[in-house]
Amino acid sequence: MTDPVHLPHGLSPRIDALAQRLRPVFARIADGAIDREENRILAHDAVQWLLDAGFGALRVPVRYGGSGASLPETFALLAELAEADSNLPQIFRAHFAFVEGRLHEGDGPRAAYWLEQVAKGALFGAAMAELTDSTGTTTTLTPDPQGQWLLDGTKYYSTGTLYASWIVAVATDGTNRIQLVVPADAPGVTRIDDWDGFGQRLTGSGTTHFKNVAVPDECILNRTPLTEFPTNEYFTTYYQLFHLATLAGIGRAIVRDAVAFVRPRTRTFGVPGQVAQRHDPLVQGVVGRLSALSFSADTLVEKVAWTLEAAFPQWATGHDSGPAFDTAQVRAYQAQQIVAGQVLEAATLLFEVGGASATSTSRRLDRHWRNARTLASHNPLVQRQRELGDLVLNGTAFGSRWRDRAGATTPSVSTGAQQEHAA
Repeated sequence: MTDPVHLPHGLSPRIDALAQRLRPVFARIADGAIDREENRILAHDAVQWLLDAGFGALRVPVRYGGSGASLPETFALLAELAEADSNLPQIFRAHFAFVEGRLHEGDGPRAAYWLEQVAKGALFGAAMAELTDSTGTTTTLTPDPQGQWLLDGTKYYSTGTLYASWIVAVATDGTNRIQLVVPADAPGVTRIDDWDGFGQRLTGSGTTHFKNVAVPDECILNRTPLTEFPTNEYFTTYYQLFHLATLAGIGRAIVRDAVAFVRPRTRTFGVPGQVAQRHDPLVQGVVGRLSALSFSADTLVEKVAWTLEAAFPQWATGHDSGPAFDTAQVRAYQAQQIVAGQVLEAATLLFEVGGASATSTSRRLDRHWRNARTLASHNPLVQRQRELGDLVLNGTAFGSRWRDRAGATTPSVSTGAQQEHAA
C-alpha cells in the first residue's frame, strides 16, 4: 500500500496516528477491489469498515467525538483510500460535504447534534440532481396538517445513498430553496441501484424517489430565496478536490499495478529467450513516466488542499466569499486541467508494460481508465478551460453566467453540480 512519502509535508503528528489506524482498513478494501469490480458487488462491507474505523468523522472536531483532521490531512487519506478502491471516496463525498456545512454553522446546538451523529457512525448521502430540460427542480416540500412537511419528487445520480443512513436533499416550497435531511429508510423513500456508468460503478449513484416523506422542522437545514445564487467557492473547491484526490489515488494504483505486473515476468516482447522484463529499458521508461505522472497529481492535490485550508478559518466563522475562496476555486480548476489528463494518460500508458496478457479481465486494469474517465466527466474540462481563459484574459469571475442569469430572472432551484455546491 501507500508509502509515508505520499503524506504531505507540514501536517500535524495526528496524521501518523490516523494513517496507522486506517491503512489496515485500506489494505483490506484493496484486497477485494477486483472481485467487487468483476462481480459488481456493492461495497457495503467496505463502507462499514471505514465507518467503524472513524473515517467518516475525520473532519468532526475532537470535542464532538471526531478526529479533527485538517483538510490536507483528510485529502491525503482520501487519496490513499482511492488507491485501494476509487469507488469509496465518491461514496463519502456528500457525507464529507455535509460535515463541512455543519462546520460552517459554528458551535450551535444544531450543528453539534449532527456532528455528534457523524461521530457515532452516521453516513450521509446526497439526492440533488434531476433530469429536467432546464436547471430546475420538481421536488417539492409542502406543509401537512400535522405540522410537518412532506417531501415529493425524484432525484438522479444520488451518490452514496445506497449506503447512507441519512439523505441530504434539496426541494422548493415555491419561494425558497430548502436543504433538508431525511432518514434513508424513512417511509416513502425508495433507493434504486440503476447507475449505468461504465466507471465508478459501485458508488451508489442511482435514483431516489420521495413520496409523501415526512420531514420535521429539525431536519430542515437551511432556506434560501430562489433569487439567490445557490453556490459558493468553498464548496465548489471542496467537491472538485474530492475528484482530484480520487484521480491522484488512481494514479498511484496504476503505478502499483504496473510494478506488480512487471516484476515477476521473464519475457520481453521481441527479445528471444528468458529476459526479466523489469530490466528492459523500454519498460523502465514507461514505469518511470507513470511514477512522474502520479507524483504530479499528488503534488497538485496537495497544493489545492493547502489553498483551501487557508480559506477554512473564514469558512468556520460563517463567511462565504472573499479572495481566499476565489483563489482556492481557481487553483482547483487549474489543477483539474492537468490532473485529469495526466491520470488518463497513465491509465492508457499502463498497457505498454505488457502484451495482450495485460488486458486479461482477471486483472481489471481497464478499471483505472474507466473510473478516471468517469470522474473527469463530472465537470467538463473544456468548459472550465474556457472559464479559466476568460478569467485570465478579461477578469471574468467563475459563475458569472449563473449570477447574471439569477439577476435577470427568478430561477428555479439549481440542479446537478450547482446543487452539489450548496450541499
